Amino acid sequence: MALGQRRTERQQELWVATAKLPASIGHVFYDALNRVLRDGEFDNFAESLCEPFYKEGGRPGIPPGIYFRMIFVGYFEGIDSQRGIAWRCRDSLSLRKFLGYELHENTPEHSSLTRIRQRLPLEVFEQVFAFVLSLVEEHGLLKGKTVGVDSTLLEANAAMKSIVRRDTGEDWEAYVLGLAEADGVEINSDDDLRKFDRKRKGKKASNQDWQSSSDPDARIMKMKKGHTHLSYKQEHTVDLETEAILSAEIYYGNESDGKTLLDSVNTAQGNVQQADSDAAIKEVVGDKGYHKNETLAKSRADELRTYICEPDGPNRRWTDKPADYEVAYRANRRRLKGERNKRLQKLRCERVERSFAHVCETGGARRTRLRGLENNRKKVRLTVAAHNLGLILRKLLGSGKPREFAGLPGLLISMFSPLQAALKRSQRLLSRTNPFHRVHDHQHRPKFLTPTCTL
Repeated sequence: MALGQRRTERQQELWVATAKLPASIGHVFYDALNRVLRDGEFDNFAESLCEPFYKEGGRPGIPPGIYFRMIFVGYFEGIDSQRGIAWRCRDSLSLRKFLGYELHENTPEHSSLTRIRQRLPLEVFEQVFAFVLSLVEEHGLLKGKTVGVDSTLLEANAAMKSIVRRDTGEDWEAYVLGLAEADGVEINSDDDLRKFDRKRKGKKASNQDWQSSSDPDARIMKMKKGHTHLSYKQEHTVDLETEAILSAEIYYGNESDGKTLLDSVNTAQGNVQQADSDAAIKEVVGDKGYHKNETLAKSRADELRTYICEPDGPNRRWTDKPADYEVAYRANRRRLKGERNKRLQKLRCERVERSFAHVCETGGARRTRLRGLENNRKKVRLTVAAHNLGLILRKLLGSGKPREFAGLPGLLISMFSPLQAALKRSQRLLSRTNPFHRVHDHQHRPKFLTPTCTL
């Protein structure tokens, strides 16, 4: 065989037979996902759902089923931007097959994804999420009795340099210049301005006084890593028995956990009912950030048993509070002392936190590329719907994401290694106890006495 040489400049052929075009054998994960969506008649549901928002007799647009699939790809491939999703779908042969595009056809551009998101209202995305939840119910992965609730902060697509005063509309530089002029400090350069700003007292960026000029819905918050950033709050309500996410809400970054707990739980119960499930939420598990007397009392009124940890602090006084506040508080404290609370808190730490790891870290949703509360709510519905589809694929294939298939050979080896070790131990025990199988000459040991396990 002669050595081949790569040609840097190559003239493309004018005509190419379609039979000569490269064809993809597909990906096991995406083929199985297409079967799940096809068995559930997802495309017919999406087209009938989105039909009222398109003009009759107009130019044919991108099918809604393809749009939703492309957003699912962003979660499964860990891509956080629409540009990246569009490029990946055009570049990958297996994703082309998953979307239903031939090699000579152009996949949708990122601008088309933006137009479709702007065209469809939030209710459509909520119904798509509920439809996926119904598929989870059909596969027996929805129990819904005990849920865990937790939240995390998402970095908004806005910089702190873009904040302006809510009352006057001044940016930070103009505001500091006004303060320097009021104090009689002469500012001749940017260095003088930064020096004055660094040394002045009472330097604070409050959400009551400041807002982002590019994303007014974002809020100034201190992130877990310690830096200050404009952000949103994402809150998950997770079925602690099956790890299915029953609701995923986006709130303003400065809304407290105790204020949004019941809203998330009620949304989760509505999603479960919309998925035609008989499950009813009876128990709510949360960390100490959700501990609030008013929230505990409303939960008790809604017949919800709470397992919410208490924050450290002095003993509470009940003289100036309603009586039902103390009753709910002491009932929650009594449940916290039981063994069931320890098991539920362990599940909450394991499974609710794992949902953020899947969606925000490996799912590429830690930093949002969209602006506005409604746009982020639309995206998170589809991202979490993809996570729930991953639970179905995990049950069918043993893997919830396509990347996990790279580790399956090692997993199989680790599963068969204990079996191989057990066979060797049994062989040694047999050679010691049974005189008919004892062989003293190792050089002439029969081969049938050495059990092996090959993969």
